[in-house]
Amino acid sequence: MSTYEDWVSVFRTSTDYEGDLVRDRLDDSGIPAVVLTQRDHAFNLNVGDLADVHVMVPPDHAEEAVELLQHRLSDEELEEAALGADPDAPPAHDTDADSMLDSGHESTQLSPPDDDEEDESS
Repeated sequence: MSTYEDWVSVFRTSTDYEGDLVRDRLDDSGIPAVVLTQRDHAFNLNVGDLADVHVMVPPDHAEEAVELLQHRLSDEELEEAALGADPDAPPAHDTDADSMLDSGHESTQLSPPDDDEEDESS
């Protein structure tokens, strides 16, 4: 079951990197957010129904997220943020959490199944 099934889309784009930037901005502001991509990466489409990338937040954070995203940062604010960033800061998420950030699942299993698991499914 997906952890994010009741979340709502507050931003839509056709590029993964823009969705990631918006998610990071929300996350930095304390608003939990994930990127749901419907892009067909096999054909690298970035237009139409096969290219939607949504930034999703919990329903109780939707209004706050929309307000934050409507506020455009000035060049001075962007420069201040860039100059104030710590390049030696630790990662925001541990590697396991980072790899699952947008999956919607509590764990991701990338190893081959055990022989016992294969027998049970047969």
